[in-house]
Amino acid sequence: MLLASAERFAGRAAIEEHGVATDYRDLPALALGVCRSLMALGIAPGDRVAIWAPNCRDWVIAALGVQCAGAVLVPINTRMKGAEAADILLRSQARVLLLQGDFLGQDYQAMLAPLRPPSLEQWVVFGATAPRTPCDLGWAAFLAKGEAVSELQARQRALAVGPQDLSDLLFTSGTTGKPKGVMSAHGQNLRAYNEYVSVIGLRPGDRYLIINPFFHAFGYKAGWLTCLLAGATILPHAVFDAEAVFQRIAAERISVLPGPPTLYLSMLAHPRLAETDLSSLRIAVTGSSTIPPVLIERMRKELGFAVVTTAYGLTECGGLATICNPDDPAGIVAATSGRAIEGSEVCIRSADNQPVAQGEAGEICLRGFHVMRGYFNDPQATAQAIDADGWLHTGDIGNLDAQGNLQITDRLKDMFIVGGFNCYPAEIEAGLIEHPAIAQVAVIGIADERMGEVGCACVVLRQGRQLDEASLIAWARERMANYKVPRQVHFFTALPVNASNKVLKGELREALAG
Repeated sequence: MLLASAERFAGRAAIEEHGVATDYRDLPALALGVCRSLMALGIAPGDRVAIWAPNCRDWVIAALGVQCAGAVLVPINTRMKGAEAADILLRSQARVLLLQGDFLGQDYQAMLAPLRPPSLEQWVVFGATAPRTPCDLGWAAFLAKGEAVSELQARQRALAVGPQDLSDLLFTSGTTGKPKGVMSAHGQNLRAYNEYVSVIGLRPGDRYLIINPFFHAFGYKAGWLTCLLAGATILPHAVFDAEAVFQRIAAERISVLPGPPTLYLSMLAHPRLAETDLSSLRIAVTGSSTIPPVLIERMRKELGFAVVTTAYGLTECGGLATICNPDDPAGIVAATSGRAIEGSEVCIRSADNQPVAQGEAGEICLRGFHVMRGYFNDPQATAQAIDADGWLHTGDIGNLDAQGNLQITDRLKDMFIVGGFNCYPAEIEAGLIEHPAIAQVAVIGIADERMGEVGCACVVLRQGRQLDEASLIAWARERMANYKVPRQVHFFTALPVNASNKVLKGELREALAG
């Protein structure tokens, strides 16, 4: 794909950052430069290489270089703290880490250094920042290492990568609390996102502002990978700020702007909406919460989007399972996530794993080329997720209408979404229970006007211990990514449980709502 796109779209900007354009024709040499350096460090096909950095030009080039080397890309969430990143590096057995010096006031090197797993042989720091440790490399020194490997050798390595080879290992949490590595292959990613390009109508010359983080399938696969397939220009955006996004649309003639509903609501409420030139906008893709049909209409009329669509996916199916036809009425786009992508199936199944009647609610199950190869080094979790007939059990509840449009109605897994980030209560609970004053804790998502949802911790204290809301929030903020930190804490003498001693989170939600 990289070599073909360089030829097809030569003369067009592949990436634009701070006013500097990188031409499609130059991408292969830049990616192969990274590939050569990784080969010089001894990286072999199938080895894992991690990237821990915000959205930027170097992220894309580094990722393509990792994949040219036949290695498996392991993106790390930029909001993670040292212990969380170290856990993923250890369990993926990543040999090399490419990282930003610091981001949002967090010094990645300082956070990771005391927790560095022995399997991590080398880290490389993006940009001009010097590495803190003598054995590690700055970006220029890393690229200089590649001079020992010829471009021909690197190109041969890249051409040996096949559609069945693993392209990435994205870590996602489940009900067990520990993030699990989802294995995806090159061929399934390219097939799914070629379909995505076709449905949304992305074309050469489109200018795509990528706000969704590159460590997530929405920013990586539905983001920069999709741009490279279509000949569009990647405009990375590191930190979501509604005002900055609004200004960039007019100044940089943005035509493609996916994001959560809150993004479009903030634009519609902007005091300078009427006087700002948003005429370049063409494509919007949203999802992650229920959307009023009037928002779809306003996005079309007031923001000028010709294409407004919604989609559904999860990391375990490469991030894309269903998508609405942009020609569908506003009510369908708002109320459903569309139909299964070509070559895949959606089935609603009962608790005993039988298909239910049309319109009935049940667990959303997926089957097809896009389903993951499994969880890395976790056959038990893989067997729980994918049944003997190949159905991936998503843990989400929904139904299908007569046209095959999927409507999501609930979540089996209790997951909630904070500002576009998936939060898994079991993972947050596992972190909070380490507090010495806590005997029991349950985390639920509650509605929030700005973020959509936020976490709320329901806590039972140990006998004789004291703890207040502010102290626990401050304690959590030091130990976990900011979006996981509960925004509210409520104290209980006991949590409601059923006969199996399972916490009844529905009752907790009702108690807090009342």
